[in-house]
Amino acid sequence: MGYRLAIFDLDGTILNTLDDLKTSLNFALRQSSLPERSREEVRHFVGNGIRKLIERSVQPNTSPEQINQVFEDFIRHYKLHCADQTRAYEGIPEMLAALKNTGLKTAVISNKADYAVQDLCSHYFAGQFDWVTGEKPGIRKKPMPDSVYMVLEQLKTDRKDAIYIGDSEVDIQTAGNAGIDSILVSWGFRDKDFLYQCGAERVIDDPQELLSIIFPVSTSEYPKSR
Repeated sequence: MGYRLAIFDLDGTILNTLDDLKTSLNFALRQSSLPERSREEVRHFVGNGIRKLIERSVQPNTSPEQINQVFEDFIRHYKLHCADQTRAYEGIPEMLAALKNTGLKTAVISNKADYAVQDLCSHYFAGQFDWVTGEKPGIRKKPMPDSVYMVLEQLKTDRKDAIYIGDSEVDIQTAGNAGIDSILVSWGFRDKDFLYQCGAERVIDDPQELLSIIFPVSTSEYPKSR
């Protein structure tokens, strides 16, 4: 109650991007004759941006030059294939539409490269968000609060009126560093028990639950899946 702005993480929160991330990562690893990674490994590696995903995925003795090459090959492949298997989580489009109908402002903040964040949000959620931003030069990545502060300034919202929604320990830390409330989701890239161990105060299991927390509406007003 009382929130004027909902800030969402992207990967694992509103979009299931895991399979496309895995495909592009393994393409890049193969190009350098490095061992590929499983879906479960990739799920635990994501959250701190593409560069960190690459560093976590390569062998410990991989040279900086080879890491750079894997990174470049990943970017090249992911630019073309970032939406091949990616899908919105069930109930997310309806929840976002309902939030928009209330007049609440919404934003996306991600550690994913900005080009991918812009493309994916435009493709899956056209017109749903008031501000969208990914990783950019000069802006420290989450869990540093820089991008949250930027959104608060751009949308002219006090931190006490904003809530942050994410799926990982990075999101818990980001909200804490920015001094805003947070809610974690259980359908993303981290397990519910792990999120509570990392300091989550509330973890929800369904997008409609989030809607009722931010701006309660009756069941009849909530858009149904088609």
